[in-house]
Amino acid sequence: MSAGVAELGGESAAVLRARGLGRKYDGFIALGSFSLELEPGELVALVGPNGAGKTTFLTLAAGLLEPTSGTIEVGGSVAGTVAARAALSYLPDTPVFYEDLSLEEHLGYVAALHGVEDPQPRIDELLRRLEMRDWSEALPSEFSHGMRQKASIAIALVRPFAVLLADEPFDGLDPPGRAALFELLGESRADGAAIVVSTHRPDVIAAASRCLALRDGRLAYDGTPDSVEIRDFFAAAASEPDED
Repeated sequence: MSAGVAELGGESAAVLRARGLGRKYDGFIALGSFSLELEPGELVALVGPNGAGKTTFLTLAAGLLEPTSGTIEVGGSVAGTVAARAALSYLPDTPVFYEDLSLEEHLGYVAALHGVEDPQPRIDELLRRLEMRDWSEALPSEFSHGMRQKASIAIALVRPFAVLLADEPFDGLDPPGRAALFELLGESRADGAAIVVSTHRPDVIAAASRCLALRDGRLAYDGTPDSVEIRDFFAAAASEPDED
């Protein structure tokens, strides 16, 4: 198993479980009550129009938001606990950095926090594959939008994880960056990680083993991405007003 995937005891055990999960804001349902399980090695495309609840679900799973109903666990531990955070890596839609640390310092710091021994080979590999070697000593303030996205990807993948949550990770990447990310996600999946990618890209959806579709904060579809149901979902979503 590679350094990028955490071991959780049993290969067949679900690595993420949600039971009656929901989130409300002053009576507004951002995410309705639903349940799901993710197994090791799944590549899940999370789809839906803006405001459907995709980012709410991801932040709940990452432990950055408290549910108002139900539960969610990562690796058998409640989301947001130390054990759950150790098992999960989160790639947000808006990258967050320490502005006084270089890219390589970010990678070394995150690797050390998660107990990676001798992280330099992995750091060098990620910088090479994401075409960021010339920027290893640069500060985040020097990065373009696409470079910030690549740096955030490297930070998410430099540490062990059993679950990776990625919110629109392909946005802002150039074609070589998208190709590199596809390869890196495939390798993590082959090593046993469950990966959830919020996306609107047809190529990412087609590559997924499973598709979760959200509409109005509720789970509207859970199945294969090439079914009639998911095509109908996209057709219906396209005909609705796009609201944030």
